[in-house]
Amino acid sequence: MTAPRIEVDLAAIEHNARTLVARLAPTGITVTGVTKATLGSPQIARAVLRGGVTRLADSRIENLERLRRGGITAPLTLLRSPAPAQAARAILAADVSLVSDIDVVRSLAEASKAAGLSHGVVLMVELGDLREGLMPGELLTTARQVAALAGVELVGLGANLACLSGVIPGTEQMRDLSALASLVATRLGLPALRVSGGNSANLPWALGRGSVGAVNDLRLGEALLLGLDPLTAQPIDGLRTDAFTVVGAVIESREKPTEPWGQVAPVAARAAHARHSAPSARAGRARRIQTIVALGRQDSDPDGLTPPAGASILGASSDHLVLETSAVVAAGAEMRFGVDYGALLRAMASPFVAVLATEPADVSLAASPSPSAL
Repeated sequence: MTAPRIEVDLAAIEHNARTLVARLAPTGITVTGVTKATLGSPQIARAVLRGGVTRLADSRIENLERLRRGGITAPLTLLRSPAPAQAARAILAADVSLVSDIDVVRSLAEASKAAGLSHGVVLMVELGDLREGLMPGELLTTARQVAALAGVELVGLGANLACLSGVIPGTEQMRDLSALASLVATRLGLPALRVSGGNSANLPWALGRGSVGAVNDLRLGEALLLGLDPLTAQPIDGLRTDAFTVVGAVIESREKPTEPWGQVAPVAARAAHARHSAPSARAGRARRIQTIVALGRQDSDPDGLTPPAGASILGASSDHLVLETSAVVAAGAEMRFGVDYGALLRAMASPFVAVLATEPADVSLAASPSPSAL
């Protein structure tokens, strides 16, 4: 297959899903599998579901629609609140939406009534990261307003941490969320709510020795797909970190000077070399082997790529990834890179990167979709 491409090991994803579901089960926390980094790939979603996850979520309506077109029947949650103008589309794509604005809820209610449906709402609460959510003091009043609307049902509360400001989710925040869930359920006479504590950054807390309170759901993407802890970027014990590999073809490899010559514009230099090897790695050397891979910022995030052994990334432009290698590499040879979450997001979303997924041996290839359905 022509590079660039991203290779997907579906067995690794299934393993991670099964491991996380099993580890969280004793706590009473279920897993909502987040597919946004995979552009809503139905084939990857099926691997997640085979691992025991029963509910999926995505931040884009388009991705949820792709999951449905691909035959996914599991309950779907829209992670990013839709704009009011998107309400009619949102209630058809998702069973539940995470929302923090009452006007959005009203739009969802009107769209649901017009379609003869009932749409679930999870109200998001701000717990300190300052990305989204009602302030705690507003929650009960807003919850009452939601409960009074026909066409929607208040099914849960949620929070999000460690995304914008880097606030670490822990006992204090989850205790506050649990207390708010208890307050809303008691005052409104609601049955058990979905209490969605957060994302993969919540795993150290959830798998610790303390009580998880009322939290009974986590929205997992990075841990499930990459086996990494978002707080430390370190592998999570027992999870596979090799589910995704970005592959690019070499288009030039030759010895060159270590330093540019001519007058250098600082802004242009920063843009071209946002990532470069440490100066100490080149100290005292006049020349090095410089290798170019046909893989640029339009294809992935070079800051999130891990090069193969013996190579280091010097910089990138929109179309070229420039590396230092230990030897000259033949043009056309392929180089393989590990990815972090940002690099995965960009590679999966790039129209220039093909996706090649490998099914586990015990999954019937006859039931797999064509590459265009990936």
